[in-house]
Amino acid sequence: MSVNGAAIAVLLISFLIMILLRFPIAYAVALSSIFCLLYQGLPLTTVCQQMVKGISSFSLMAVPFFITMGCLMGSGGISDKLIKLADACVGWMTGGMAMVNIVASYFFGGISGSASADTASLGSILIPMMVDQGYDDDFSTAVTITSSCEGLLVPPSHNMVIYAMSAGGVSVGSLFLAGYAPGALLAASLMIGSYVISKRRHYPKGERFSLKRLAKQLAESFWALAAVIIVVVGVVGGWFTATESAAIAVIYSLIVSVFIYKGLDWKGVWKNLEQCVDTLSIVLILISSSSIFGYCLTTLHVPDLAANAIIGLTDNPILIALLLNVILLFLGCIMDMAPIILIATPILLPIATSIGIDPVQFGIMIVLNCGIGLLTPPVGAVLFIGSAVGKVKMERVVKATLPFYACMVVVLMMITFIPEISMFLPNLLMK
Repeated sequence: MSVNGAAIAVLLISFLIMILLRFPIAYAVALSSIFCLLYQGLPLTTVCQQMVKGISSFSLMAVPFFITMGCLMGSGGISDKLIKLADACVGWMTGGMAMVNIVASYFFGGISGSASADTASLGSILIPMMVDQGYDDDFSTAVTITSSCEGLLVPPSHNMVIYAMSAGGVSVGSLFLAGYAPGALLAASLMIGSYVISKRRHYPKGERFSLKRLAKQLAESFWALAAVIIVVVGVVGGWFTATESAAIAVIYSLIVSVFIYKGLDWKGVWKNLEQCVDTLSIVLILISSSSIFGYCLTTLHVPDLAANAIIGLTDNPILIALLLNVILLFLGCIMDMAPIILIATPILLPIATSIGIDPVQFGIMIVLNCGIGLLTPPVGAVLFIGSAVGKVKMERVVKATLPFYACMVVVLMMITFIPEISMFLPNLLMK
């Protein structure tokens, strides 16, 4: 075995062993990188240099702002208003509360950008409401956790900012625009699945549709939805960068939560900021440690080796695209979302572009793959949160989620093989 081959083995095997031993992912990434550097005889000052380099990015500053915006809006009385708006839109359908859950997640995801926050915030309200109206608790939880993945696609999503940084120069504005149609397609797919199940189980309908009620709820929810408009229109229109838009959105969300909706007082604001610091510290540790891992992968030419290995298996672009999705889905079963984006993007993006997949389209693919991973055992964070919020055993939740897994995979295949779904809006508005 060559020196490079042995170093790659040290890097990857030690990383997998620590993952299996349930090490915190940031420690597993950092320690395996250190072992690799020691084996190569490189100075450990490289670790510090790469960690600092990994977080020294202006675009990365958008991440803490978006996280703060999500925390403030999520705790500021927004959830109730978005649920009422969703109820006015789709509550009249068979399985109305399931439809409300899915549509509310689409609205709320555009504010929080986090599947975990969506599940914890909306789930704590909607799951008990659904159970009280006669829905099974495992079905209610399954709808909640799967629909929460819409928030990963609907802008503003801090995971898209992380991908843009990892991909090296992909437009954040294009990624934001690219997420709308796939997010809506995912919502429609989940609604179809919910409708079929609701028909079979005779779940109830809600109130009849009323245009007057819809207009009233839309007016009440305007201030919440305007935050998304500020961010997306500002970035796409070129008025400010993603980082600047995120900072403006934080100030706006503070004003809306404290002075307009009055869901937060100043004590609550400080408590939310403390939670944001906790979340942000985890994200930055992951990014900095993943930067060392990425440095090791690059210097050992692992992306080139991986590309040659995959292309050596087949030169059929359809099979290669399917293989990329299989790899990402497998990683989603054992790793959290941010590390997958940070580690897999430099390796898999060159392969994707070699078969004609646009970097923006691939960003949507990797985000949805990671979203499905958040729902799969043994590491699925959203699966655990949903199980805890719904007070349902995880085994029952997984079983109830199986039809929705199928809906999500169908959407994933459509996004993979129909580029226009992701690329229509960016091509229309960003040129």
